[in-house]
Amino acid sequence: MTKHILIVDDEPRMRRFVRMNLELEGFQVSEASDGLEAIRKVRDEMPALVVLDVEMPHLDGFETLAEIRRTFPVPVIMLTVRGEEEERIKGLDLGADDYVTKPFSARELVSRINAVLRRVQLSAPAERSSRIDVDERLSVDFDRREVLVNGEPVKMRPTEYRLLHYFVQNPGRLLSREQLLSSVWGPEYVDDTQILRLYVTYLRQKIEPDPSNPRYIFNERGVGYRFVDFKR
Repeated sequence: MTKHILIVDDEPRMRRFVRMNLELEGFQVSEASDGLEAIRKVRDEMPALVVLDVEMPHLDGFETLAEIRRTFPVPVIMLTVRGEEEERIKGLDLGADDYVTKPFSARELVSRINAVLRRVQLSAPAERSSRIDVDERLSVDFDRREVLVNGEPVKMRPTEYRLLHYFVQNPGRLLSREQLLSSVWGPEYVDDTQILRLYVTYLRQKIEPDPSNPRYIFNERGVGYRFVDFKR
């Protein structure tokens, strides 16, 4: 089935460049030149993924992303000319699925789009019909795709859930950074250790009683992470 991608950028040349290369890869492509048009097209067309520029007049990419996230679960890749960590963190905090810094190659963008779409596809069905009680305060219900802390559901981004799922499925095992990135994000991300650190931080903030003194996710310096061996 052909995937529909929405490109949002106020620069016609950039939209043409992205459109041409995505169509060559077999994607169906539509365009929006500003944030308001993007929100309307997301609602009307329900694309499989949105490629969203940050630097736009009136309603910038971050504001547009926030509006999209209030209503629509569509995955979003942000485009920016700035590569600072603060910009990436802001986009990820607002719910972006990935970040590509301009200038970029068509090959890189296509690779990132395919990786995000694979992650969404893997997250769609229930991954396991069972509930795992890590201890008396943390449970993961794979059938309902629900994480409970002290009996209360905790809202998780899809990527946070996939990362926690991988940890819970491998209790007590030392998981290298490369292994985690490849398994949770895809092989294209094996060098992106920054995004792994960010999401481990996000997870700790949501499930740890004291994120600065982890009870569940332990850092193995220079190698990767280890989840508590709750099956011993």
